Amino acid sequence: MSRHVAIVTDSTAYLPPQTMERHAITAVPLTVVVDDQALEEGTEISARSLAQALQKRRPVTTSRPSPEVFAATYRAVAEAGAKGVVSLHLSAEFSGTYDAAVLAAKDAPVPVRVVDTRMVGMALGFCALAAAEVVDAGGSLDEAVAAAEKRAAGTSAFFYVDTLDYLRRGGRIGAAQALLGSALAVKPLLELDGGRIELREKVRTASKAIARLEEIAVERAASGPVDVAVHHLSAPERAAALADRLRERLPGMKELQVSEVGAVIGAHTGPGLLAVVVSPR
Repeated sequence: MSRHVAIVTDSTAYLPPQTMERHAITAVPLTVVVDDQALEEGTEISARSLAQALQKRRPVTTSRPSPEVFAATYRAVAEAGAKGVVSLHLSAEFSGTYDAAVLAAKDAPVPVRVVDTRMVGMALGFCALAAAEVVDAGGSLDEAVAAAEKRAAGTSAFFYVDTLDYLRRGGRIGAAQALLGSALAVKPLLELDGGRIELREKVRTASKAIARLEEIAVERAASGPVDVAVHHLSAPERAAALADRLRERLPGMKELQVSEVGAVIGAHTGPGLLAVVVSPR
């Protein structure tokens, strides 16, 4: 379906396919490289395959889409009738995706506003939805950008990982922090802060860490109507149980998404990830 303003994001938004179709959101895939084989996230490698590769300690890296891929996407939505594009992407602290989109936007046939949301996962997905809802209501390019930026400013993401080793190997968290976690045998709770992954708290056991994750989400959601997402990697039972508890404790919650992260984020967190995104309306 054509829109006067097209919404483009990337595969790390992890939006449900039916939601993307309903709002005509286009996702440009990032790439996961396993044993020197480059695979597109979402189509050529699944979260399960990625988790198996990590558990076998096979070499796994990730890479951004090329500017040429973004250029082709912008041309396609323009040819479909879009007069402008809002292009919303994961934090530039994690990936060169934003930079690739900026390069491609310079020669696009229609105006393209590229936004570094400083988010990832459904924290990014909720920003794309905010922009799409404005466009669906007849809003302008500038209004869609403003809605996405406002949503990003209010959104929080917190997560638990079984080990900091994957984040350390990928350069997403400092070696000193990772060593501290390993030396003390603590379970880390992390958060997105300014587009970076920061250590929020250290908890002694996995069960206490997950309980604390729930409390943080409830505290953050107390101010009003919110959308919530629960992400996991190879931990569906944990995710479902946490989602059930949040449903009981957050009567003002508007939407709850429960999903497994894709291969790109999974490559940097490892199996056992459990995350909560809280996004005020």
